Order: sequence, then structure tokens, then C-alpha cells
Amino acid sequence: MDFKISPENLKVEKIGEILNKDIKLSLSKKSIGLITHCRNYLDRKLENITSPIYGITTGFGSLHNKTISNDQLNKLQENLVMSHACGIGPVVRDDIVRLMLLLKIHALSLGKSGVQVATIQRLIDFFNEGVSPVVYEQGSLGASGDLAPLAHLVLPLLGMGEVMYKGKRYETGTILKKFGWSPVELKSKEGLALLNGTQFMSAYGVYIIAMAERLSVVADITSAISLEAYDGRPDPFFEIVNAIRPHKGQISTAKAFRKILKGSQLISRTKAHVQDPYSFRCIPQVHGASKDAITYAKSVILTEINSVTDNPTIFPDEDLIVSGGNFHGQPLALIFDYLAIALAELGSISERRIYRLIAGQRDLPEFLVANHGLNSGFMIPQYTAASIVSQNKQLCTPSSVDSIPSSNEQEDHVSMGANGATRLLRVAENLEKIIAIELFTAVQALEFRRPLKSSGFIEELVKSYRETIPFIKDDKVMYGEIAKSIDFVRNFEINL
Repeated sequence: MDFKISPENLKVEKIGEILNKDIKLSLSKKSIGLITHCRNYLDRKLENITSPIYGITTGFGSLHNKTISNDQLNKLQENLVMSHACGIGPVVRDDIVRLMLLLKIHALSLGKSGVQVATIQRLIDFFNEGVSPVVYEQGSLGASGDLAPLAHLVLPLLGMGEVMYKGKRYETGTILKKFGWSPVELKSKEGLALLNGTQFMSAYGVYIIAMAERLSVVADITSAISLEAYDGRPDPFFEIVNAIRPHKGQISTAKAFRKILKGSQLISRTKAHVQDPYSFRCIPQVHGASKDAITYAKSVILTEINSVTDNPTIFPDEDLIVSGGNFHGQPLALIFDYLAIALAELGSISERRIYRLIAGQRDLPEFLVANHGLNSGFMIPQYTAASIVSQNKQLCTPSSVDSIPSSNEQEDHVSMGANGATRLLRVAENLEKIIAIELFTAVQALEFRRPLKSSGFIEELVKSYRETIPFIKDDKVMYGEIAKSIDFVRNFEINL
């Protein structure tokens, strides 16, 4: 299957399909035309250059006032890529690197960057053949784009650096030789086009927003099981209650609960209590607010991945080459901080429900085992969830409010969006673990409500869950069950 890169907007869902179904990329005729038109314009412009053009006939950053001779323009771009490959820390996971490749290819194909078709084609070759450059998490300020990570992404174009291929790490030269590829000879402006841009931050954003959308749905499902196990009331989910405070996320959360719980014997039975704790009663408001944050973050990410974010930008038809600031990561940095808080809150309220289920309330046995004292039961899974919730609180310190000047203060305000991106992934992965512990706890607690049944949807999900995670009767080593629960949360098919 083939996907033609074109100027049309990419969607998160389409990106997921490309990655998950091993779809191959190619350039559309329209994109080839735009790329060629821009490159030809730049070549003609340089033949009659009369004044310096930043990054094309000058140095970079604070060296913008240093003019480079025409015979050194290509070397200038090669030096830029080599000198900026200063990333350190953990290696970026392969699926995010492939996202970086896809997003960089798409951005360059919009025809405002001055690159050669051959340069983009080699990036496409890497993507199609499963060759992933080795990129490091640390090194980007998220301001002049993601300079260090993108330098590592494109270093293999020059035959340098390292790549991953079929699960193994190789020197780039070995893989180029295998496929019969020669190193790309960068022309004027190309190094800058490849390194400027927000594709490191954006790739994390796309990866996490898809994860966040799923976790938001799973949080609703899991908390509905907790509500049933806790013998909670249906009132907070009534349509009439949520219609008078019509935040979209709140309304959609309440609607989802009504669908999840339809036909339940437990939710419809008479309740002895008139009110539930906030962690149950305020699910539409808390989960809903996080949904709204996810929706907004997704809109910003979609705008970003369909934008030209390198510098300078070339406008052939207007006869303009403009040095601007489209590489600055502030739009992403702010929503990464916002999204981190929204996801952390889903984890925070989840842990409170875990606590309520093990606290010996509403006719549930303390710690969800019959013989507590001899057995600790589900005491420590709640500890684990609490520790992760606390870590997420610490991780939610905003990155975007920080700035350290660089390049002799030419780049005097930076977004720190790359730090926000890598931190946000940790928050999302922590949320996945917390929800998995709640599900582990809620399904255990639900057994103490038998013979009454929950809804058909919940009973089917519980049946599927029980195929790998058993009821805990007496104490046992449970970290394996928690790991299986995390895997279940990550992979079960949602049929709402």
C-alpha cells in the first residue's frame, strides 16, 4: 500500500494508519512540482546575489553577520549538520523516530524550504525500508526548532551517525552500502531546512495525543466498573444534570457512562446512601475537563504538523526569502504543559477511587480479600498507584515558563518544548499504569457484588480481563498481574 505525500493536511488517524499498516511513502506530482519550483528559484537567486541571506550565504545564530563565499555554501550546510549533532541521553524509541521522519518529509514537501527532491527522497527511502536514525532525547531547546535531535535524524543522509535496522544498531555506512545508496550532497540552505523545525516535539505530540485519546476512553470504562463495584449512584451522569453546565467534555463523559452502564442491575438498584465521594460524583466534570484539554491540544498539534517550521522561508512567487521565527516551539510547549496536567488529573482521581474500593466501605471487605490480616490483599497496589500519582505531580512543573539564552544571546528566549515533550510521555505512561491498577482493583471488587450483574458491556470486558488476570483469593506475588493489566489497558479493543 502506498501513501502519496501531498500539500493536503495530515491527520492523526492517517498517521496512525501509515505507521501501523506499514504503508510506503512516495511524493505526489504536486509536491514534486512545489519542491522543484522552490529549489530552482533559490538556485537562480544565488546566481545574482547582491545582499546576504541568513543561513544561506551567512553563518548561523549569532554568526549571522559572517558572509560565506559561494564556493563554500554547500560545505556550510554539511558543517551545520555535523556540528549540531550533539544529542545525549536515552535513545528515542523507534516509532517516534519514524514519526519524525514522516513529519519532516511532509513539512519539506510543502515547497517553502529550498531542498532538493533527492534529499527528501532519501528520507522517504529510510522510512520505507525501516531504517531509523539513532536520535537522542536530550539536546533541544525547542526554539530554533529541534536542532540537535533533527541533526541526528538527518546525519545518516551524509553517511554519518548510526541507524537502527531490523532491531539492530549499525553505522550508517553499512546500511547505505547494503541498499546501494550514496551519501546526499547537500546544497545551499538544505542543512538549515533539515535542522530547523519542530518535528521532534511534534512527533512526541502526535504519539501522545493518540495515547491520551485512548486513555481518556479507558479511564471512563475503568471508573464505570469502579462505580459499579462501589455501589455508586447514577444521578451525576443524568443528561439533565450535565446539560445545565454544557462543557463538551463533561457532556460526552456523562453520555459515555450512560452507554457503558445501560442494562446494569447494580446501577439501577435502590441505594442506601444519598451521595458519593467526589472521585465518583465528579467524574463527568474531572474527566470531561481533561477531554477538553486533549481536544484543544490535538488542534494545536494538527496545525503544527501541517505547517512550515524551518527558517528562512522561501516564497518563489513573491520573490521573497524571509527570516522569521516559525521554528519556535512555544505553541507546543504550552499545550504540552497543559496536557501533562490534564493527564495527571485523570491519574489523581483514579487513585482516589482505588483507595475507596479497598477501604472496607459499602460492604466491601477491607483490601478486597476475605481474610484480611493474614492477607494484605490490594493494600499495596494502592501504594504503587499513589507513588506514581505523586511522581506525575512532580513532572507537571511547567517547562514552558523556563528559558535559557543561547547562541551568544541571539536566541534569547526559548520554549523548552522538547523537555516538555519527553516529560509528557512519562506522564502519559504513568497514567496508563494507574488506570491499569484501578482496573485490577475494580474487577476484583466487582466480584463481591455477585450474583448481581453489571451491564452487558462491562460483563464482557470483565470476562476478557479474567482470561489473563485471575481473582485474587489469597496473597500472592502480584506485580505480574499488574503488568498484565497494563498490557490489557494498552491493547484491548474498545467497542463502545
